[in-house]
Amino acid sequence: MILKKKKETIDPRNLNLEEKTVYVARVAKVVKGGKRFKFSAWVVIGDRNGHVGLGHGKAIEVPDAVRKAKENARKNIIKIPIINNTIPHEITSKYKASKIIMKPASPGTGIIACDPVRAVFDLGGVKDVLTKSLGSSTTVNLVKAVFLGLQNMKTPEDIKRLRHKDIFEGRRRSGENVES
Repeated sequence: MILKKKKETIDPRNLNLEEKTVYVARVAKVVKGGKRFKFSAWVVIGDRNGHVGLGHGKAIEVPDAVRKAKENARKNIIKIPIINNTIPHEITSKYKASKIIMKPASPGTGIIACDPVRAVFDLGGVKDVLTKSLGSSTTVNLVKAVFLGLQNMKTPEDIKRLRHKDIFEGRRRSGENVES
């Protein structure tokens, strides 16, 4: 799975998870006697409160593939940093030939994205975000690119800790007088 970078285990039993199947495909294995068909499914799950997961399942029947994908998604849940119903900063993410640019949006904008990407943000609890996909528009690669981007997203507290500085250090806060 793609979610190997920073692994914080999130217990899915404590979350009220919803699911959305983003991709189902029939795949064939050519054998001596002909073709053997199976189904491959990708499912996004989330609690609409900052937790979202992606899973992949394969089986002979579609419901079994979706069930396996849900089980896999429950093992790959990540936490999305959400500030004012949007993402904290702009980020560009790439997975294989798919590239996606995600930008924070003002309140009331909504989720400006294609259907698979919209499913990730919707189930993750992000209400306002702007996205632009570049390169390949393959559903699976786009969703994986979004997950990589969300995984690398940093909150202002993370940035403060990494820089060992105050968030507003070096900038004038509104209402302060400048004395020269």
